Amino acid sequence: MPTVHEIERALFQWAPKDLAQSWDNVGLLVGEPENEVSRVLVALDVTEAVAREAAEKDCQLIAAHHPVMNCAWSPVQSLRSDTLQGKLLMDLVRSNVAAICMHTNLDAAQGGVNDVLAARLGLEQVEKLGDEEGIGRVGTLPASLSDRAFLTLVRDRLKPNGLRFSGGGRSVQRVAVGGGACGDMFPLAVEKGCDAFVTADVKYNQFLDAAAMGLLLVDAGHFPTEDPVCPAIAAYLRDRFPELTVIESDSHREIVQYYV
Repeated sequence: MPTVHEIERALFQWAPKDLAQSWDNVGLLVGEPENEVSRVLVALDVTEAVAREAAEKDCQLIAAHHPVMNCAWSPVQSLRSDTLQGKLLMDLVRSNVAAICMHTNLDAAQGGVNDVLAARLGLEQVEKLGDEEGIGRVGTLPASLSDRAFLTLVRDRLKPNGLRFSGGGRSVQRVAVGGGACGDMFPLAVEKGCDAFVTADVKYNQFLDAAAMGLLLVDAGHFPTEDPVCPAIAAYLRDRFPELTVIESDSHREIVQYYV
């Protein structure tokens, strides 16, 4: 059976560490590198429920997108069971479950978060949205859609609990995507001649400015725009390590609700 380190190395071959942004925390974040792995749980986030699910399903490793800890945002100065982060880390260690996280490097990687999102929306002739970080993609729909028909397509393909949007009023064919919090990239979508930009965590002023520029800016939620990469992670691991049992989490799902 492969070791935790061998699986980490294989994931870095797909999403090289140098693609990660400087503030990011990627790779093996919890666990013993030389432990052998027979079962892997794949999830977007390492939550308490996911850690419990991994232990219950006898998985030695969680392969996730978001870092279980990001020291740039939440420095690890103590390890205590009476803090959210401390309890999660202690649960993982006690259960001997490792955690490998591929974050902004997987956002930028070929076949990663944004290529999967573009494919889920049916975009063709896909190219990078920006040249610097490589995060975000631009493509074209097979046929032009009305703005409402496009919103319906996003809803049906990503299954969010709701959509937030601004702008519109014209047909949509050229589309940019940015999985997760990429609202600040909407000017690039305008520069690329896009009719719409699908992303998440959009700020009020970004909605205002995008509408003024004639762009349909769609906030489909952080989880719905990034979770489609989880089946791709699972497929990659099954292909690289046929001897592994790879399971996609059924405990982790969208938690953001809309009350109207």
